[in-house]
Amino acid sequence: MAPIKLFFFVPCVVFFLLSAAVAVLGVNEGEDEAMEGSGVSLAVDPSFQFANSRLRDAYIALQTWKRTAIFSDPQNLTGNWVGPDVCSYFGVYCAASPDDPYLTVVAGVDLNHADLAGYLPEELGLLSDLALLHLNSNRFCGTVPPTFRRLRLLYELDLSNNRFVGKFPEVVLHLPALRYLDLRFNDFEGPIPPGLFERPLDAIFLNSNRLRAGIPATLGSSPVSVLVLANNRLGGGIPPPGPPATLGSSPVSVLVLANNRLGGCIPSSIGGMANTLNEIILLNDNLTGCIPLEVGLLRRVTVFDVSFNHLQGPLPDSVAGMQSAEQLDVAHNRLTGRIPSGVCDLPSLQNFTYSYNFFTGQPPSCGRAGRAVAFDGKGNCIPGLPDQRSPKQCSSTAAQPFDCRKSKCWSGGAVPSPYTKPPSPMRPPKYASRRRQLPPPPAPVGGKSRGYFTRQPPPPPQSESSPSTRSHPPPLPSYSPKQSPPPAPSGYHASSPPPAPPTPGYEPAKPPHIPSPPTTVSPPTQYYPTPSPVPVQPPTYTSPPVAPPSQKPWQAPPPPPAAYSSPPLPKYAPPPLEYSSSPPPPPPVVKPSPPLHHEHPSPLPSTPKQSPPPSLPPPSELPPPPATPKRHEKGHAPPILPPVVGVSYASPPPPAIPYY
Repeated sequence: MAPIKLFFFVPCVVFFLLSAAVAVLGVNEGEDEAMEGSGVSLAVDPSFQFANSRLRDAYIALQTWKRTAIFSDPQNLTGNWVGPDVCSYFGVYCAASPDDPYLTVVAGVDLNHADLAGYLPEELGLLSDLALLHLNSNRFCGTVPPTFRRLRLLYELDLSNNRFVGKFPEVVLHLPALRYLDLRFNDFEGPIPPGLFERPLDAIFLNSNRLRAGIPATLGSSPVSVLVLANNRLGGGIPPPGPPATLGSSPVSVLVLANNRLGGCIPSSIGGMANTLNEIILLNDNLTGCIPLEVGLLRRVTVFDVSFNHLQGPLPDSVAGMQSAEQLDVAHNRLTGRIPSGVCDLPSLQNFTYSYNFFTGQPPSCGRAGRAVAFDGKGNCIPGLPDQRSPKQCSSTAAQPFDCRKSKCWSGGAVPSPYTKPPSPMRPPKYASRRRQLPPPPAPVGGKSRGYFTRQPPPPPQSESSPSTRSHPPPLPSYSPKQSPPPAPSGYHASSPPPAPPTPGYEPAKPPHIPSPPTTVSPPTQYYPTPSPVPVQPPTYTSPPVAPPSQKPWQAPPPPPAAYSSPPLPKYAPPPLEYSSSPPPPPPVVKPSPPLHHEHPSPLPSTPKQSPPPSLPPPSELPPPPATPKRHEKGHAPPILPPVVGVSYASPPPPAIPYY
């Protein structure tokens, strides 16, 4: 095995050295222009006939990729990449150019789950008409080439579940049409650039990388509807309230920040997200202070998870105002007092976990026989209930009531005004498929995994005084929330494959599936269940059907990462799609309603190694296992992975497996 591993490793090292040399020399637009159509890196057979110069450029780009930058193709999927007819190449989709309906161009490349090894050559910048690039669940390494800035029509970029490294690829900040960005399960490191949240992106998946520093304060000004940053090394707290960026000013419908090192408090400005927020997961983020009263304004939230933190004080009575809540988890904190009477009577409640706190009482409705709700209150100080703490623990300092007014995070109960949604994002390019229409996408592949992470049952508390202490960070829960449509921008509309069924437990939503723009052919797209958690824009999204919640809500799946599955490519070559404002509900996961219409399952990379928050044991980041690559017949769209919950995107991400 060692020689084989070395064979794939050495080319990556060589590529890095070449990339470093290019970075030193610099690549400017003038050089890009000189590269276009020059054929300098590849000799084109003079007997080959091309309908136009753009197809000739595409031939140069694809042949250079195949001959010099793809080191392994175990399924021989690029075996038919021969000759000048690039529109017949496997995974390559052509359509009429948006600027000239009589001109056929390469509008999409979908090689999800192809198990290819190699890197991305600079010549890919010649694919200037590309609207969709899906490369999840492969073995590509290196960095994203700077020539990608020439892909000015690129609408969906899915590089998830690969082996890319280096700083955040800032070249993506120069793509004016980009709406869906999925970079999860790679090894990108360093800070998130503030400019990311100043772009008109609808879905951003950066979970399971090595990102550090804090979350940029520009988050509050971002139009993103699905944001997943779980399983990184982010600190600095949740962006503080105050102009110009407040959490409450964000239109996010799915917000997953689990398994980071954030620290700080839950800002009271969270109440300003009442009109858009569907799922919020702040699990294992080293949060302190009290749960703000403003959470009661979140009437649309279906998943609220603040477990495995250091929260104190009572559970606010205002929680009874979360009328849409299905999954409510406040376990493994230091909460005290009685459970509010209205919480256990919430009309949509499926699972309420409040174990390993210091609660001293609960209303009769909690645990009442005959209700189809899973209640878990073990490890508290409630008389008459089994599996409670010892009298010694219940009289310890940690069990004493905490006055939230003494907390520096206390807002005094002020309620922020609800967020007003901004105008819909710009529409993706419209392509009219001329050479070949893509067949309808295959049924979604993958099990019921839907989450950004898989949650393990919480371990019993080790210390009497601090229930929040854990032996290791809990995996993200896999919820199977009901479908909740994300906001969809007007633009493209494409049908998306049905989302994979949700897994029992809580799995975060997958990336939304984005449909292509209405043209000759529009590919189906669905919203994200995870992994393919994806959480997205202008075109109209159709959320995939939500899998029925398992009878045992909150049976936590194992820690392995959940995978998002992205929908297959649009039927017509280009990937432009219309987003609908409903959140894409892929298999198991969030119920956000991103504005995208394509479903984007996310790949499950190897388990990321996430270090635990400072005070907590290191969270176990489980990368989703890569899905078995499936060959699609020539002319057929690639198999659809489970959609990301809450949002549907067209690109099938990595294998569907619960993860975070």
